[in-house]
Amino acid sequence: MAVQAYSGGCQCGAVRYDVNVDIDQLLACNCSRCGRLGLNLSFAPEEEFTLVSGEDDLTEYLFNKHVIHHMFCKVCGVQSFARGQKPDGSRMVAVNVRCLDGIDPNELNPKKIDGRSR
Repeated sequence: MAVQAYSGGCQCGAVRYDVNVDIDQLLACNCSRCGRLGLNLSFAPEEEFTLVSGEDDLTEYLFNKHVIHHMFCKVCGVQSFARGQKPDGSRMVAVNVRCLDGIDPNELNPKKIDGRSR
C-alpha cells in the first residue's frame, strides 16, 4: 500500500476524523501506555489529518515526557489518535489504526517497538 485516505473515530461516534496515512508503516509499542491499550499506530503529518467532529468531546492525557498529547473521547473513553512532533520538529498525528473504518487489525503486521526500555 501507500498513503491512502481513511475515516475513523471513537467507539461511540462522537469523535470522527479523516486522515491520509500509510498503514503499512504500522507500529505496535510496548510502553506502559500503548501496551496496556493495545494501540497499533501509523503516523501522518498534521496537515493530512482533519478532525471532522468531536473537538468538545476530546480530552487529553500526558505522561512520561509530556510531549505526546494522547487524545481520547470523554464519552466512550477510546483513544483514537494522539498529537505530537517528530524529532525534526514537524507536527504529526499518531492514528490508532484499530479505530479506522473498514480495517481489520488482525490482517495487519505491525512492527514491534520496544518503548518500555526507552
